[in-house]
Amino acid sequence: MGQLVTVEAVEQKIFLIRNCRVMVDRDIAELYGVETKYLNRQVKRNKERFPEEFMFQLTKEEKEELVTNWHRFTSLKHSSTAPFAFTEHGIAMLSAVLNSKRAVTISILIIKAFVRIRELLSAHNDLARKLQELERKYESHDKQIKAVFDAIRQLMAPPEKKKYKVGF
Repeated sequence: MGQLVTVEAVEQKIFLIRNCRVMVDRDIAELYGVETKYLNRQVKRNKERFPEEFMFQLTKEEKEELVTNWHRFTSLKHSSTAPFAFTEHGIAMLSAVLNSKRAVTISILIIKAFVRIRELLSAHNDLARKLQELERKYESHDKQIKAVFDAIRQLMAPPEKKKYKVGF
């Protein structure tokens, strides 16, 4: 398999585009050890296996944002064609289309990366939900504690001395 590819390295190549977690064709081709044009050619030959929810082509604006934010995509800046983005399901389908041991192995690794990201986000969502519950629960306690401190401050304040009027 040549180079050792880690789940962490794959995670760095996953982007959020159109509210979907995707990988760009160029990164996938690099992981599979094939040229991007070969990967895209195989996809076009098997178009029926890649519906819109499995794969889509980036718009000009999305491509420009990718080039602006990621140095490794600088060569795409003057490219006339926009790259394709593959969802987790599209990547699973790619292993069947490319039909090589490396493609299968890398696809499994990529899917593990997608699952790991999903688990991390789920854990963060659970934590955020629990934090909101705690905030709501202790919001009333904050008001009560503030009232107690205000009462203590009033008790600690020295009593006001009454001024007596002299004379009539």
